[in-house]
Amino acid sequence: MSKEEIYRPNVAMIIVSNEYPQKKDVFIAQRNDLTDIWQFPQGGIDEGEEVKEALFREMEEEIGTDSAEIIAEYPEWISYDFPPKIANKMKPYKGQTQKYFLLKLAKDAKINLDTKHPEFINYKFVAIEDVLDFTPHFKQSVYEKVINHFKREGLL
Repeated sequence: MSKEEIYRPNVAMIIVSNEYPQKKDVFIAQRNDLTDIWQFPQGGIDEGEEVKEALFREMEEEIGTDSAEIIAEYPEWISYDFPPKIANKMKPYKGQTQKYFLLKLAKDAKINLDTKHPEFINYKFVAIEDVLDFTPHFKQSVYEKVINHFKREGLL
């Protein structure tokens, strides 16, 4: 595999509030570098790090809490390519291969976007049907595939 075909290993999370399953709205956050872009929290898996360890580390780093429980895991890795503007900044990676999790926030979870290296400036919970209205085009097919899987499983 050449360098331009390398996909960065990554964890991604669909987070529901502690009102789940009665309320199935999901967490999205507004990026601080692309303010018209909202997304699910996600982040790279460090060399030698276990996937679930990376999941909770990234959650803490990105939204200031790791107080959540895993409800479900998407059964396979799913990949997407970066658009050219982002790919230039992310070399040697062509895109990301992700492991998705559905998480429920704990009752005592406190979201704090003012982290050591803030990635987001705002967040909200939106109806699952509205998520794709906010998210970047290059992630939409992945989001749709994962959301539809969790819907078929009766989880969203």
